[in-house]
Amino acid sequence: MTVLGDADYRRALLEKLFEESTELSEAPATEVAEEIADVLEVLRAIATLHGHEWADIEKVAEVKRAERGAFLERVYLEG
Repeated sequence: MTVLGDADYRRALLEKLFEESTELSEAPATEVAEEIADVLEVLRAIATLHGHEWADIEKVAEVKRAERGAFLERVYLEG
């Protein structure tokens, strides 16, 4: 077992996020919720590493959603 320093831990988490995102993109519909949960756990760990509470991340997301909208309308902005 190895305990990583901050830089190595961050790098490992970002690699894991990419891995989990790839698994999500390839998951059948029956496994999407499980893969989203995996992505969420990695994101929570990244937030914690950078000193952010998850509730604060949710607040930032709410502000951005209010300013820019959500993906619910399926609008794709190019550029």
